[in-house]
Amino acid sequence: MSSMPRPHFTSIDIALYSSVVLAWGFSWIALHYQVGVVAPEISIVWRFLMATPLMFVIAAWRGERLFYSLREHIVFVALGVTLFGVNFTLFYYGAKFITSGLLAVVFSLASVINVWLGALTLNAGIDRRVAAGGVLGVLGVAAMFYPQLADTQFEIGVLIGLALCVGGTLSFCIGNMISARLQRHGITVFAASGWGMIYGSVALAGFAYLRGEAFIIDPRLPYIASLIYLTLIGSVVAFASYLTLLGRIGADRAAYSTVMFPVVALLVSTFAEGYRWTLPATLGLLAVLAGNLLVLRPARPKDVIRRPAPLPIDCRARR
Repeated sequence: MSSMPRPHFTSIDIALYSSVVLAWGFSWIALHYQVGVVAPEISIVWRFLMATPLMFVIAAWRGERLFYSLREHIVFVALGVTLFGVNFTLFYYGAKFITSGLLAVVFSLASVINVWLGALTLNAGIDRRVAAGGVLGVLGVAAMFYPQLADTQFEIGVLIGLALCVGGTLSFCIGNMISARLQRHGITVFAASGWGMIYGSVALAGFAYLRGEAFIIDPRLPYIASLIYLTLIGSVVAFASYLTLLGRIGADRAAYSTVMFPVVALLVSTFAEGYRWTLPATLGLLAVLAGNLLVLRPARPKDVIRRPAPLPIDCRARR
């Protein structure tokens, strides 16, 4: 593979990156109003069933292909189950056992996992600065949530929650790899996401039915308003922006947004819930921002570790 350095972020990349960070950063407080009357997986089903038509409308408006072969639909099933199904379900159930701080730290590991999965499945080079920035970012998020982490006693329930959230993060990252491969084959984000959301919703609905959950909606304004936000902004805008960004700049750099949006969530919490910034939290914020600078700077050829190309086979040696 070529060792050419990756280019600087364009204005479009910056806009997409900012959209993802802000959209998912504000989603944390919206999710707070989804918990209660309606089972988590049912809320996710409503969210994606509402988002799916919008994805297809945008795809049609852009003139994108909407109909695909059976083989391509099998890949869409895998995308839907990993990115829009298992990922969300495991995090919702993991959140019952662990604090939001530990949840944020686990999910920010996507910035590191995507580096290695990209190298293994997409034959992408490992950018040393992106890997270092991811590690710095995860440590920074841990410092920002230090009070919660320090009070955590790793009992069996917490360990179960950790295992669920680690599984959810891996599912999210696998979905990233599937989306990147689809884009490499010319399948657009909006159409693929629309089909993926359908299959993810069906899988979640089947899981909820087997668990005996009621398919209901909480009619109160906070639930409805948060559901609309999570549909329009947290799903349509955020996923379209993130997956487009992933195809443009690579899964490793795009995943650093999972480190940045907990920062936005804490800033929102500062004004909405009275979060108080401590010295470790402030140092953690600086570490996250420093990691962000490492990730977003274009790599030099010497920074990228690539797998060596296979040696050519000399057929004459077999004679």
